[in-house]
Amino acid sequence: MIDTLRRRFGLLGRNISYSFSKGYFTEKFSDEVFAGNSYENFDISEINYFTELVKNNPDLKGLNVTIPYKEQVIPFLDKLSKKAALIGAVNTIKFTKSGKLKGYNTDYYGFKKSLEPLLELHHKKALILGTGGASKGVAFALDELGILYTFVSREAKDNIIDYNLINATTFDNFQIIINCTPVGTIPDTDACPDIPYDFFTDKHIAYDLIYNPAETEFLKRAKEKGAVIKNGYDMLIFQAEKAWKIWNK
Repeated sequence: MIDTLRRRFGLLGRNISYSFSKGYFTEKFSDEVFAGNSYENFDISEINYFTELVKNNPDLKGLNVTIPYKEQVIPFLDKLSKKAALIGAVNTIKFTKSGKLKGYNTDYYGFKKSLEPLLELHHKKALILGTGGASKGVAFALDELGILYTFVSREAKDNIIDYNLINATTFDNFQIIINCTPVGTIPDTDACPDIPYDFFTDKHIAYDLIYNPAETEFLKRAKEKGAVIKNGYDMLIFQAEKAWKIWNK
């Protein structure tokens, strides 16, 4: 059955012309089965414009949320799913039939589903590079997988270590290294997180949430040392399809 009902969806973020989501859903909606659906970018310079955006687009049915608003958007929502509340970050918003805005997190689902096939018995602990909204979904997924983790940031705090503390012993203890920072994405593709890449081995997984370029400098350097590498493309596919289910339930 062809769906001819006009329904609008989009991506909320800042400087998002590069976005995966718009291309993915535009291609999805090109199928006549999804006729009437459209997807667009809502690029706002600060989160306070979100209220006006919602007011001016009353026919919106759902939004994806990306950097830097995954945490900032929460106070503007009417309610959160249980998992989004636990994670503390939202990347999917459903406009309910009653006109309420409900926040969900599908990042954790996409990450978990894409990481699981790579895991072996010796993959016990993970280092999460970065502490932004995306890292929270990653941490939640690791919890569900029973993998211990520590965050890495430029400033050490509780359960957060400084980049300067990463050494050979760290790599012995942590077999999964996950880049949740934007370092290495277009246009700065020569950049990479400041870690000692020489300590990667074939026992390590290097996972980069970045998908463009497909092989970041972070992944290239880890691969040279024999590590299993994975970019964020499959994660994005899984989280996007999960968002689509949420919008349609």
